[in-house]
Amino acid sequence: MCLLIIAYRHHPYYPLILLANRDEYYERPTAPAHFWKDAPWVLGGKDLRGGGTWLGITHTGRIAAITNYRDPAHEKKGAPSRGMLVKDFLVRKDPPLYYLQELSKKSAAYNGFNLIVGQGKELYWYSNRGQGIRHLSPGIIGLSNHLLDTPWPKVVKAKKALARLLSSPTLLPEEAFFEILLDRRPAKDSELPDTGVGLEWERILSPIFITSPVYGTRSSTLIFLDHQGEVTFVERTHDPNGPLPRTRKYQFRISSTARP
Repeated sequence: MCLLIIAYRHHPYYPLILLANRDEYYERPTAPAHFWKDAPWVLGGKDLRGGGTWLGITHTGRIAAITNYRDPAHEKKGAPSRGMLVKDFLVRKDPPLYYLQELSKKSAAYNGFNLIVGQGKELYWYSNRGQGIRHLSPGIIGLSNHLLDTPWPKVVKAKKALARLLSSPTLLPEEAFFEILLDRRPAKDSELPDTGVGLEWERILSPIFITSPVYGTRSSTLIFLDHQGEVTFVERTHDPNGPLPRTRKYQFRISSTARP
């Protein structure tokens, strides 16, 4: 996952609205969003190589998402899959804060990551490149491949675009939210960060929606959660060498009695 924009307790009718793009190498095998056979209360995609996921939500209202922290100079070969952190949170019962506190004791084993976890009125961010666990406050939150709300051009642009949509007196159609995630316009060279990947890759990675011969945005996801616990989860998958994008939509109500 390489871009997360979250409206948290910002909208009067939807305490959580999440927009996400997952960027990955095209050759990495992936399953689209579905309810997992081995944990049927979990909805999310699957990384078929690492075994984890980048984003998911459960029937009990647990939600988690991850982005990588881009720092190629300090990448560890053989480090555990960061997607397993999302999976582990979704299948367990630990309160979000406790889960992150336990994770912080062993997080140095992983390559750089940003992890969002929450349930109910709790939503937290933690990065093993940051300064500890943060309980998130109401507002519009942006996260790419650095730290929370680092003002990279794509983060600033997406946050402003979401704020404009949410200023409407009624919730606009899903397609209006997807339009934010499908923006392919690159940033100006003068605005690019220097993360150690070289200028050409900084240019390629700068749009909200990434395309290149080998790497790009593989899926775009919307999650809407209202005050009655109704969840709408919409995923659009992108295959540069395959058919037109495919959209999958799931709707369910959060239940405290659902498994696990």
